[in-house]
Amino acid sequence: MNVDELAKIHGASFTFAPRPWTADEFESLLASANTKLFEQAGGFAIFRFVGPEAELLTIAVDPAFRRQGIAKTLMLKGHESARAANVEEVFLEVSQQNPHAKSLYEQFGYEVRAIRDNYYFGPNGQKINGLVMRCAL
Repeated sequence: MNVDELAKIHGASFTFAPRPWTADEFESLLASANTKLFEQAGGFAIFRFVGPEAELLTIAVDPAFRRQGIAKTLMLKGHESARAANVEEVFLEVSQQNPHAKSLYEQFGYEVRAIRDNYYFGPNGQKINGLVMRCAL
């Protein structure tokens, strides 16, 4: 997938909070040696590996491809690669108002470790808490 395709899927996936990323932001992010892109038709996930930790930076599935197990497959690929790189735990942030994502992460053993008050902003300026979640591998 090229950065324009990533931005298109991200834009279709994040219509509320957080805001979608641009192609330029994806290009900059993917230039980092620690950043890993995992792709599957209709979706992608980006992780950053640093020593014994990793962070799931984003995961997005085009709405037309949802409910097909793509997000689960991407999470599995990311976790398998992290284990191979001797990563011990993975962190992520998710909007408190995204129960579907939170449910996906909980299936992989993620637990809420902290709440970031007013971390995200909705389209009308409403403030939304972010959840910091962690999973031991």
